[in-house]
Amino acid sequence: MTSAPDSVAQSLAKKIAGLAHARLPATVRTRAEELLLDVAGLCVVARRSDYVQAVCESWKASGPCTALGHAGGFDVAAAAMINGTAAHGEDFDDTFEGGPVHTGAVIIPAVLAACERYGRDGRAALLGIAVGCETLCRLSLVAPKAVHRAGFHPTSVFGTMAAAAAVGATLGLDAKQLVNALGIAGSMASGIIEYLSSGAWTKRMHPGWAAQAGLRAALMGQHGFIGPHLVFEGTHGLFNGFAHTTEANFDALTENFGKRWWMETIAFKPYACGTMILPYIDCALKLVAQGVHPEDIIEMDCETAEGIVHRLWEPLASKQRPPNAYAAKFSLPFCIATAFCTGGASLDAFTETAVRDKRVLALAAKIRYQIDPHNPYPQNYTGHARVTLRDGRMLEARQPHLRGGAKERLTRAELEEKFARNATIGGWSQERISAFHEFNRTAFDGPINLSAFRA
Repeated sequence: MTSAPDSVAQSLAKKIAGLAHARLPATVRTRAEELLLDVAGLCVVARRSDYVQAVCESWKASGPCTALGHAGGFDVAAAAMINGTAAHGEDFDDTFEGGPVHTGAVIIPAVLAACERYGRDGRAALLGIAVGCETLCRLSLVAPKAVHRAGFHPTSVFGTMAAAAAVGATLGLDAKQLVNALGIAGSMASGIIEYLSSGAWTKRMHPGWAAQAGLRAALMGQHGFIGPHLVFEGTHGLFNGFAHTTEANFDALTENFGKRWWMETIAFKPYACGTMILPYIDCALKLVAQGVHPEDIIEMDCETAEGIVHRLWEPLASKQRPPNAYAAKFSLPFCIATAFCTGGASLDAFTETAVRDKRVLALAAKIRYQIDPHNPYPQNYTGHARVTLRDGRMLEARQPHLRGGAKERLTRAELEEKFARNATIGGWSQERISAFHEFNRTAFDGPINLSAFRA
């Protein structure tokens, strides 16, 4: 009698468990170091924000874990929640181009909290980060665009599953325990995208929620709680619930896991706004470099992917005049106009004062879009802008890929500069910044102790 084939979760769990003593590629470690650095800077820059303070006040629980830049210790779930929320709060964190999903804001907080609470070292942390980020990237490839189209946030939904895998790998769970952890995590996954309608704060908390939920799922699986092994492909499984399909490419999740590393291609953002907006900002800056001024523009037309219209272009009138600073981060007209008027889209471009800038709003009102049926999204993120000027000229700019991604990476020096700039804005001294640089270079070689980076 032949045994039943492995479920998707069983196949994935065996591959993860098999990596326990593997030597990871140098590029995987490099990306993990960069993720740790980027996330730390973002946690610090957001630590005094109203939304992070609200999370801290609502989740007071002391313990041995660190919320970067905050005084005292927190329990494992609170640290994961606070760091995850802070890391994603300004939408300045990393992204995976095939998804899109944000890996660092989920996985780094979950793994760091697990290491501090349960005494795991840097080697275990590196394995957990690699497994978690790879799982999150691959999950986003199983049914591209479907989760967003169904009204859910892929980073939140898939992040819960990936955090369970990450913490499971960090803590050394065996394959059976990992299957249970993934099955449990499926019932903890969540995250609707209704924040788009008003600029509400809920997207900011999604990675933090996923980090602590996945962590809890891994602990429950470790201690014998049973989860469904058909969590991914089952009739009532994750993809049926959140993507409204079971006809998905599950090989994208399991095939060559641990041999082919998608997480090596994770992109880092040069601008503090929605990922697919970034190439359009570069188009605006190219036109500025040609001498185009906002007041010269009569109208602007942008070719775009159909898959991003409902999040970044519509309703057009609202996107041209976003209700608040956070909503502005997910408005293509506003971000393009901001780039024209300010020369970029840094953190200071998204304040309640900046979002009412009459010059920016006047230009945003002139920006329209048309759907390009041949746009390669989500396999590639591109940008386009065509302006009609008062003197009758038409000028056009294109950005063929995401700057900061696999085709045009930010250098380590640029990432260190970004970290230092964010940490400085967040109130860290140069001495503290230098100390974290040193920690980051050796974090995966010894104990994980973040207590020096609290208040």
